[in-house]
Amino acid sequence: MAKSLLIISRQAPWAGPDAREALDIALAGGAFDLPVAMLFMDDGVLQLAPVQNATLLQQKDLTANLQALSMFGVEDLFACRFSLNERGMQATGFSVDPLEVLDDAQIAALIDRYDQVITI
Repeated sequence: MAKSLLIISRQAPWAGPDAREALDIALAGGAFDLPVAMLFMDDGVLQLAPVQNATLLQQKDLTANLQALSMFGVEDLFACRFSLNERGMQATGFSVDPLEVLDDAQIAALIDRYDQVITI
């Protein structure tokens, strides 16, 4: 039986390669039918903003990768309520759907449900 994997993405989309690498790991795991979920925390919630202008930084937009997650079977997507509030983001209108917003106790329970957890 395949082990389940939770990827916690904590990096802003343009802070370096970490955000893209987290998405790549999720897509690869999904391609091999591994039970994968993603949790966006801290600056990682900025990846969920619906409008991003990557061309100013001469980088690729991550929106297409985020939207491809469901095509690869990665459908369990979560965001930290505290991180969203701290950055003035509403709990709706994200670049991915569905997305479940969790509080701290729910995040602790989520982490306990997975066999392996990777924080990037």
